[in-house]
Amino acid sequence: MPKYIPVIGMEIHAELKTKTKMFCACPNGYELMEKPNQNICPICAGQPGTLPAINRQAVEWTILTGLALNMKIAKQSKFDRKNYFYPDLPKGYQISQYDQPLTHNGRLNINGKDVGIIRIHLEEDTGKLIHAPDGALVDLSRAGTPLMELVSEPSIESAREAKEFCQTYQQILRYLEISEADMEKGQMRCEANVSVQKAGKFVVKNGEVKPLLDYQLNPKVELKNINSFRALERAIEYEIKRQTEALESKEKLVQETRGWDEGKQKTFTQRVKETAADYRYFPEPDLPPLDLADDLIDGLKATLPELPPQKLKRFVSQYRFDLEDAKIIVSDKKLAAYA
Repeated sequence: MPKYIPVIGMEIHAELKTKTKMFCACPNGYELMEKPNQNICPICAGQPGTLPAINRQAVEWTILTGLALNMKIAKQSKFDRKNYFYPDLPKGYQISQYDQPLTHNGRLNINGKDVGIIRIHLEEDTGKLIHAPDGALVDLSRAGTPLMELVSEPSIESAREAKEFCQTYQQILRYLEISEADMEKGQMRCEANVSVQKAGKFVVKNGEVKPLLDYQLNPKVELKNINSFRALERAIEYEIKRQTEALESKEKLVQETRGWDEGKQKTFTQRVKETAADYRYFPEPDLPPLDLADDLIDGLKATLPELPPQKLKRFVSQYRFDLEDAKIIVSDKKLAAYA
């Protein structure tokens, strides 16, 4: 048994392809982001005195995703303000969800193993920064795009498993036809929380890593700014190796956010990692709480198609496909429709 065990949890953001943005009537779409600061209005640009309105389609699609991942759907939910200052966040806060997400407690099967999903919540996307030699430019065209965030349990044990988890989730989003989930375009952004812990000194329980006896947990690192599944796998592999070598050399690790340098094939420090308390969450005063009827949930459940994990299992058993061949077919919804 290895001395140190990787402990990995995923946070995955996916932009929804609704007709309009999350809290305003601006059209929504990747092609509308080509010209900076054109597809904006006073609401998504954070002008004082404006009032948001909830996009019903985005709420329904988040519930649909939860149903696809065997999650519990909250009968009562609400939006919250996540407070932090950054140039691409015009209001000074992001409308998100904190203690009452739309969905919680689900699972996604990866190669026979159920990976727990803590929650999927709904929020608005931020704008983006364009860095230049003499400074940075702010483009708000993306601001207000409906964004789902999935948070997995820290029960993923390898870089490859993390990659396959993200790939399967991408396939599900595409089968549901709610997001293109293209990583290169930023429509799906995968962030990994990685730590290494001593074997036999910890357990993963109720979605948390808990120490046994007097063991002190090693800090985790959040990996961001990764734009492909291949880069995700390499970044996690590098981080596991870096942290393991640091611990064996008695170096001190810190909880931080790190980026991935594709050219150097290594991670690098970005900033010290924030905690939930730093964001000063409180209920969004301009939006009403959500009461979700059973009829709505049952109606959405009835629209679920056969999803990639079920289709993969059926192809192997019904058509005797080799598992790897079946994975290739299932990865393309149009190709899989022929079988």
